[in-house]
Amino acid sequence: MTTKTIKGVDDETWTEFRAMAVKSKMKTGELFKRMVELHKREQDAAWDKILNHKSFLSDKEAEEMLRIVRASRREYGFRT
Repeated sequence: MTTKTIKGVDDETWTEFRAMAVKSKMKTGELFKRMVELHKREQDAAWDKILNHKSFLSDKEAEEMLRIVRASRREYGFRT
């Protein structure tokens, strides 16, 4: 077993983390591993929700928006 250091953790946060581990009847390493796994699952679920949601615009509305943007970019004074 090796000792690792986590920089930037104040005493209050470390005490709270240790208390969570004791309350859950786990070692701090186990709790940390579970927290990392949980965070990873939540992050993956969030990206899945973002990338696979139903579109807000129909294809027709999206094409209309692109047409308006292209036209506005041709106007005088638009920086390219």
